[in-house]
Amino acid sequence: MNLARRDIQHNLGRFALTTVGIGMLLMIVMGMAGIYRGLIEDATLLIEKIGADLWVVQRDTRGPFAEVSRVPKTLVYRVLAVPGVNSAREFVFHTIQRQRNGKPLRMSVLGLSWPLDKGEWLPLIAGRPLRQNHFEIVADKTLGLRLHERIKLGKETYTVVGITSGMASSGGDGMAFATVWDAQAIQFDTAGEAVRLERAARERRGQADEVFLKQPALFDRLLGPTGELPAVASPDLSAVVVRVAPGVDVSHVVSVISSWGDVAVFTKAGQEQLLVQGMVDKARRQLGMFRALLTIIAAIIMALILYTLTLDKLHSIALLKLIGAPNRVILGLILQQAIVLGGLGYGIAYLVGQKLFPHFPRRVVLTDQDLLQLAAIVLGISVLASFLGIWKAMRVEPNEALMG
Repeated sequence: MNLARRDIQHNLGRFALTTVGIGMLLMIVMGMAGIYRGLIEDATLLIEKIGADLWVVQRDTRGPFAEVSRVPKTLVYRVLAVPGVNSAREFVFHTIQRQRNGKPLRMSVLGLSWPLDKGEWLPLIAGRPLRQNHFEIVADKTLGLRLHERIKLGKETYTVVGITSGMASSGGDGMAFATVWDAQAIQFDTAGEAVRLERAARERRGQADEVFLKQPALFDRLLGPTGELPAVASPDLSAVVVRVAPGVDVSHVVSVISSWGDVAVFTKAGQEQLLVQGMVDKARRQLGMFRALLTIIAAIIMALILYTLTLDKLHSIALLKLIGAPNRVILGLILQQAIVLGGLGYGIAYLVGQKLFPHFPRRVVLTDQDLLQLAAIVLGISVLASFLGIWKAMRVEPNEALMG
């Protein structure tokens, strides 16, 4: 006869509620580990997907993800001229927040280097990649945009031609993909009144300059749109992504580009390190601390629960001792209950988590390694938590069974 099973059957309702409570607590611990993994995966997602060997960014910055980086478009051609470079592409990345149906819509916009990059590498679940260089976007499903929906960003209206899955920035915002030109148009959009005021300021400065007064045609050019002025450069890129030709030493290409005074260059591993140890470092450590605290709390709660269950059956334990039951029987009773409590709680945590985690605002990634690690921790907690109940049971005297 298994005494642990009989005792659980006798107090089934209370044991079930206790197990559910432990399971929900363990689910939070499991979720913390999953959010931690999701945070790291979101931070390095684009770097892995794009697959660039080198990232060329503005000098003395850690861009384009860790901080703002601005480099000229002509940098692409300079990089292509470096021996050993197989390809160099424009990269534009920024985050915007707009209103949609009365609610804030926050998205990270990535510019694709059209026509070399049309987004064929994106994990599409509906629709298609980009087919034209203007007014089309591919959006992640977390943004809530529908296929073929038209959305106004800046002064233009864009059509959603594709839906992706799992494409989020390091901040957890869903991503939208457009061509570099459209991404820059969205990023540097200026209100009409601001354009009018800027032209008026140019006109006032031109009227006070003798050069423009002598050349009216030049003054007329001054009043045109900013983008048509020959002295005004085109909008900057966030970075240039580089792929090195097979068999070429990456360090040699890095040394050549690093010698330029206006840019900095990072390898793929270096860019990942910047993100993990920079942007998400505090959040990563905070999640780790919460996970450790919740694990300790779960251990304390399980110890108190098992101690309470032991107190409820002190008379039965004394009676077992009185009839000559060995200590190993009593130890087995408490230890088995602790392991069953922990095992069932872990199972509830996993099953409920599988239903709830996909609805979390941040990505939750459960790895086999984390699940096995948590299972070992739960087993250790169950054993350690049983010691308090075992200690109390060993102090019970057999004659207490005769006292009622």
